[in-house]
Amino acid sequence: MATNYHHSTSEKAKMEHERLLGTQQKSVVIIGAGVGGCASAARLAKAGFKVTVVEKNDFTGGRCSLIYDGEHRFDQGPSLLLIPDLFHETFRDLDTTMASEGVELLQCNPNYQIFFHDNEKMTLSSDLAQMKPEIEKWEGKEGFERYLSFLAEGHTNYEFSMGKVLRSNFPSFWSMMRPSLLKDIFWVSIAASMYTRASGYFLTDRLRRCFTFGSMYLGMSPYAAPGIYSLLQYTEFAEGIWYPRGGFHKVVDAIVNIGKRMGVDYQLNSPVSSILLSEDEKQAVGVVLQSGRHIQADIVLVNADLVYAYNNLLPETKYSKSLAKRPASCSSISFYWSMDRKVEELSAHNIFLAEHYRESFDDIFKELKVPNEPSFYVHAPARIDSTAAPEGKDSIVVLVPIGHLNEDENGKGYKSTDDWNRIVSEVRELIIETIERRTGARNLKAAIASERVNIPTTWQQLFNLEKGGILGLSIDFWNALAFRPKTKHSTISSLYFVGASTHPGTGVPVCLAGAKITTEQILDDLKVGKPWSPAAPPNLRAKQMGSSLDVERIGTNSGMETWQRIFWAVVLGCSITYAMILIFG
Repeated sequence: MATNYHHSTSEKAKMEHERLLGTQQKSVVIIGAGVGGCASAARLAKAGFKVTVVEKNDFTGGRCSLIYDGEHRFDQGPSLLLIPDLFHETFRDLDTTMASEGVELLQCNPNYQIFFHDNEKMTLSSDLAQMKPEIEKWEGKEGFERYLSFLAEGHTNYEFSMGKVLRSNFPSFWSMMRPSLLKDIFWVSIAASMYTRASGYFLTDRLRRCFTFGSMYLGMSPYAAPGIYSLLQYTEFAEGIWYPRGGFHKVVDAIVNIGKRMGVDYQLNSPVSSILLSEDEKQAVGVVLQSGRHIQADIVLVNADLVYAYNNLLPETKYSKSLAKRPASCSSISFYWSMDRKVEELSAHNIFLAEHYRESFDDIFKELKVPNEPSFYVHAPARIDSTAAPEGKDSIVVLVPIGHLNEDENGKGYKSTDDWNRIVSEVRELIIETIERRTGARNLKAAIASERVNIPTTWQQLFNLEKGGILGLSIDFWNALAFRPKTKHSTISSLYFVGASTHPGTGVPVCLAGAKITTEQILDDLKVGKPWSPAAPPNLRAKQMGSSLDVERIGTNSGMETWQRIFWAVVLGCSITYAMILIFG
């Protein structure tokens, strides 16, 4: 069945060529096989383009790749699948499903274990029945009501972002003046920080921290990240945290295979030295590989780190220099430990929060260093997917956010020439001591059979990430929407961008949304029809309506009977009249 389905999909894509592009097939070369590049490649192939993807490494996925140590498997980067709708939409637009492509999603529940410095622990879950006692333990009965209100705000932020940001392009400042955007923007939390917004719902610092540490997914401090990003916590609780069996790269691998069936040519071990421009430097016409080989193309789509691309693959400009000065996301020291036994005290996702919470983020984002006591994340994938480690053993990933590189002389923070062996050794000891003290685990260091470590210079060299920032450019208010680098070059035609540092932003689901935005921009510029739905599918409820029970009606009861509403209206009117008589005589 699968083979026939794939064959029909490929044949359908071929039939689109003549209809969409006529007899002259357009060509595209994509720089970088990250998730945005791979999704764009499959989309453009479906639209009838001849697509070539060139990738500097010998694997696809970029940070969404896997590390193997014998039977131990590690996710090099992302390990939580959030906003599943955007993943399903990508596969649906390509005429398939995740399940049909062999991607099995496993729900992680509980979502996290949160470990505090005072040896207290809190379990976060997408199950309300489990969350109610957890919240009430610290903030009483009213605390759970406030939690539901916090989720309601998160829902507003989520729906606004999904409908107005992640499905729209913002090529200019004036594009933010759309009435459809302005009428809703006042209902979302953009002025206050994530921590400020959480403080409006939770009375204790313990819960405020529990519902703001997610800013680390953006590479930002919760004291700087706009409150709208509470949508991250919302999606975790409302839609769940998921994990693809076999590792996060299974999703990328499936998208790559779909593209290959449609004719995408992946060329690995093919680093690019420059983007090939026309003589007047006003049009991109291909790429030049470091081997010296030229690849000509009608369109060039850049999925490499955007700041790197502007400063290394294109002629230097004032704009390229200004990009390098924009706030970057944090970097990390990431440990990948092959354990010779299970660490039973850990669940799939574990968060260890610093005692001095704000100071720890200030150390990262203002001082650009390792905090004296960092907040960090520990992933034990074998809790949800037994294939991640040999039986009776564990594969543990520890991600410690730290400041990005700063090569300025006499500047704060780290440089690539610093003694990273010493820094890593100190951080390792601190992390192991913290895990053992807070969880009760023992002899962790002795249980580490082998170790791999990624440091800021690793991220920089392996993935060309500017300053070793693991999530590209920061995504504060002045780096979002029309203020974020554009998906199309402003002066060079036929040159487009997709990925974490361009619109709409960072994170795997957001980059998938970005792939749709950028490819649709390419199709619009070439006046080519889009071979997929322009928007999310209608609500399933609308499809199933057939009974009178499913017909929507204007409410006739707002919690009071008609006579009660009339009574209180009369009382209110009389009160206002009486007050007016007293005031004005």
